[in-house]
Parts: sequence; structure tokens; C-alpha cells
Amino acid sequence: MSKKAKIIGLSIFGVLMILVCKYVYDMNINHNFETITEGKVYKSGVIPPDQIASYVKEYHIKSIVDLRMPGTNDLVLNPEIPGELQAEKTAVAKIGGVNYFSNPSEQVPNKENIAVFTKIMDNKDNYPVLIHCYHGTGRAEMYAALYRIEYESFTNEAARQGVRTLITFSSFDDGTPKGEYLKAYKSRSELASKQ
Repeated sequence: MSKKAKIIGLSIFGVLMILVCKYVYDMNINHNFETITEGKVYKSGVIPPDQIASYVKEYHIKSIVDLRMPGTNDLVLNPEIPGELQAEKTAVAKIGGVNYFSNPSEQVPNKENIAVFTKIMDNKDNYPVLIHCYHGTGRAEMYAALYRIEYESFTNEAARQGVRTLITFSSFDDGTPKGEYLKAYKSRSELASKQ
């Protein structure tokens, strides 16, 4: 094998190792925690109950919106079990001064989910808010995009692009249920202006 081929091979291996390490860190250490709007809205995957208090303290979180939906038999997108939800709720109750809101949602929200979500987000006393689902890469990102459309006047496309990790091969791409939902979503102010 030539020296050039070895360098290329080692470079590819190095990039792959960096990507694997980032994935492991994001999923298992940082729990896909991300700032949506500094001091107002954050999103994540499941944070273990014994670590929730540290996130609440560091980011001054006053409310947690849990989007997990157990009992769907979808072990890929919704692998939640009721005991995990109760453990989180109990951990949050011990912190004091933090609201816990359960808004069980499929990957694409329904009207009831949106009504519950906007009621929570309309109340300024609930901020800063942590929105989370199981992985932090589907429902949490969907609701983060909806927050940006409803409360920060993002266009649907800007909000959709903001949740796409990759340029393509995202669950928010054109033609995917989540991508099409965000493209077609009508904010409350948009609906009110048409009446």
C-alpha cells in the first residue's frame, strides 16, 4: 500500500472515529441537549432522573415538556415505558419550583398536542422551558420548530431547516411526514389573519 493510500485511509478512519465519538457524546452524555433560544427554550432527549436537577440549575429551567408516548409498540421512535416517565416526574417534583408537563405525542403532532403545547408556551411564567422526547432528534425538534414559528416569527422553511442535522437524509426532508407537516403548518397568527 502506498504512503498516499495509507494517509487517505487513516484520514477516513479519523473522521469516522470523530463522528462516532460525537454521536456517543450527544446521545449518552449530553442527551442531545441543545439551546433553541438562549434563556428561553431548550430541547433534549431523555435526561436520566439523577441528572435532571443539574440541567435545571445550570439553565434555570422552570418547566419541562415531556413528549414521550409509551405504549405505541414502536421500539425505534417511541421506545418509552411508563416507569421511565414516572421516574422523571418524581425527580422533577423533588426539585421544587419546576413544572412538569406531559404532552404525549406521535412524531407528527395532532391538534390536541398543539393546543396543549401553545397553552404551556403562552404562559411566560413557564420559561425557560426544556422540551424533550426520547432521543431528542424527532419530536423535540418538531416542537422546537413549532415554537420558532409560533413565537419567534420564523418562516416554516427556516424552522424546518433549523432542525435538519444533515442537508439530506433527515426525517424533516421534503416528502417525509415531519417535513411536509412543518411546510404546511399554519401558525395561530396566520390563521387569525385569514378570518
